[in-house]
Amino acid sequence: MAVDGSTTSWHAEAWAANLARRQGCRLLCVFVETRPVYADVALCSGVGVPVDFGAGELAREILGEIRDGMSACPVHVDFLVRCGDPVTEIERAAEEFKVDAVVVGASMKPRHRLMGSVAVRLVHSGRWPVAVVP
Repeated sequence: MAVDGSTTSWHAEAWAANLARRQGCRLLCVFVETRPVYADVALCSGVGVPVDFGAGELAREILGEIRDGMSACPVHVDFLVRCGDPVTEIERAAEEFKVDAVVVGASMKPRHRLMGSVAVRLVHSGRWPVAVVP
């Protein structure tokens, strides 16, 4: 299950946790840190760029919320933080942990209608069943 702090990712987390509880499975939550677009341009031009964009703090907040929300739920949760392209890192984690399915929240960003959202890209890869939760 991929989390990014968005409303739809929390809906996906709740849906996945309920599924894991019913099936008696473990839940793997993946947070992927991404660099701002300007960071790639700055790195190519040799300009100094801060290494921490605040994503580490967001990951800690999300982990805290997952722990609080799952405290009463009898599901074992693993939390994984990766850095890079969300689709690539979610796919790597899914392979590494041999997941049965991938659960993501639907994108609410208009630009994803043109470029493709994480959910659409995961569905198109066709490697796992993908549940997209609104």
